[in-house]
Amino acid sequence: MEATEGRQQQGAYIPHELLKELSKANTRLLIGIPRERGERERRLALTPEAVDMLTEAGHRILFESGAGLGINYSDSHFSEAGAEIVDTPDEVFQADLIIKVLPPLVAEVALMKPRTILFSMVQFSIFSQAAYEAMIQKRIHAISYELMTDRQKTPPILTLLSEIEGMAALTIASSLLSNQQGGKGVLLGGIPGIAPTELVIIGAGTAGTAAARAALGMGALVKVFDNDINKLRLLELSLGQRVFTSNFHPKVLQNAFHSADVVIGAMNYLRSHRRYLIAEELIHTMKKGALIIDLSTNQGGCFETTCYLTPADPEIFEQYGVLHYCRPNISNSVARTASMAFSNILVSMLISLGDSSTFQNILKEDDCFRSGVYMYNGKPVNSYISNHFNILSNNLDIYLTMF
Repeated sequence: MEATEGRQQQGAYIPHELLKELSKANTRLLIGIPRERGERERRLALTPEAVDMLTEAGHRILFESGAGLGINYSDSHFSEAGAEIVDTPDEVFQADLIIKVLPPLVAEVALMKPRTILFSMVQFSIFSQAAYEAMIQKRIHAISYELMTDRQKTPPILTLLSEIEGMAALTIASSLLSNQQGGKGVLLGGIPGIAPTELVIIGAGTAGTAAARAALGMGALVKVFDNDINKLRLLELSLGQRVFTSNFHPKVLQNAFHSADVVIGAMNYLRSHRRYLIAEELIHTMKKGALIIDLSTNQGGCFETTCYLTPADPEIFEQYGVLHYCRPNISNSVARTASMAFSNILVSMLISLGDSSTFQNILKEDDCFRSGVYMYNGKPVNSYISNHFNILSNNLDIYLTMF
């Protein structure tokens, strides 16, 4: 009893604030936030509010100067949140953990330390073979936002981005149909006495559902097509009102395209073994001045006219008198909202990572982390990613017991 009292007395002389700082130091992460160098990329994975929460939890943030300008935050906003502003990518990529939006460039991988933990998206249209192989050589631990799934097997970040892009597609469509942008001068939606705009959506997933909800709210006539009847049923239930739905029946699809003012492609091909593409002949039958918006260009496109466009191809072009909008990552048009969505999910994950003693432990404890890992210590561990680069992969469990 006396010994216990002595220990309590001795501890009482240590200020509570110091004990708090000591506990933080035991789990401190060194996180790097580089400036995105992809063309037209404005999004950032962490906002100043997110940085403030992480630094308050005891973690150290290296922030590359100018990285927040795309979402209208200056360096001072991040500095006031506790980040350390660095001037060069050489400095920021010396962090133990790198938080990006786009997949890494070869030059960025070259700056990383061996065994760096990398969070980013995986977009095959811009993720080069050379960068992937450089990550193997550097023994990088890599986690993909698209592959991460929660306990309900739902991809949290991909779901949020899909919702944002589905709704943003309506804003873009409304602008492109107006006279100011060279469109037909049609109001997207409907008013009394005038036939409503007809909108066709290909894909009843998250993006398609968000686009349909926004379009119905504007008064448009909405038709949704998908090969999955269960998705169509869920879409009808979630919208709470009747909306025309159909599978890919050729005659029904042809009639819908013939009268459509706007067609939105929202198919999700991630981990899918089948691709459903809209034939070029259907697009040829559309009205002159109609609009196509392809939300799946990162995954190869939904239409034959937009299929496998390269970065050198125009992102807005006209074919058969139909305007095509094929700009990837259209959540960049609302980059601040998209960045907030990233932050809402990543902050809790990074704090959980800091609470775990090792990266290996968090992979064993957290299914969301584990599902997103596609490279562990430079070893490919996801067949969907590695097959694209023609490199063999193994099960993550094999390496967790070795390292």
